[in-house]
Amino acid sequence: MSHIFDWIFAQYNGVSTHLIVLESVGVLFGLLSVIYSKRENILVFPTGIISTSIFVYILLVYGLLGDMMINVYYFSMSVYGWYLWTRKVDATHFIPITRTTVKEKKWSIVLFVITVLFVVLVYGFFNKFNNWTAYIDTLTTAIFFVGMWLMAKKKIENWIYWIIGDIISVPLYLYKGLVFTALQYFVFTGIAILGYIAWKKSIGKSPQTLLK
Repeated sequence: MSHIFDWIFAQYNGVSTHLIVLESVGVLFGLLSVIYSKRENILVFPTGIISTSIFVYILLVYGLLGDMMINVYYFSMSVYGWYLWTRKVDATHFIPITRTTVKEKKWSIVLFVITVLFVVLVYGFFNKFNNWTAYIDTLTTAIFFVGMWLMAKKKIENWIYWIIGDIISVPLYLYKGLVFTALQYFVFTGIAILGYIAWKKSIGKSPQTLLK
């Protein structure tokens, strides 16, 4: 067990203390955000906003431009989702969890393709296609962009995108030396699976409270 801890902390040799602290805080609020999302709790958005704000800075420092843009996008989508989730269908009920329509599926594909093209242009402009992580980062960026958009619209399929993206992100962050973040995405995978199961049971049901 000591060898595991030695390996984990060895990844942070030479890393500024403030970055380690910020990563830990970002991970904590990121975990809270996913847990609140699973519960269909409105606190998913303020906790997510705190986490994404922190990771925008960290990812900029590490040069993961795609993931940095993901977090900028998360921030804006969190504001948008916060607004949508608080809309009411009647005097006492909020909007329910639903499945994506055919039109939304088409828009998901369009968003995915546009995101890939945009990230490719950004990486090309900054000459960042010098490591295999850049290509994986491009893929996860597009996956998470669609997932966040669907979550903001309260679509159950958002969890499928999260699960796929989280699984891919674990080895990516381990390779980059962000061990705590990799562990976060490992936990995210499990929570996302449970989130899908929980949301599936609540499909079509309009909640009367957003604090659960």
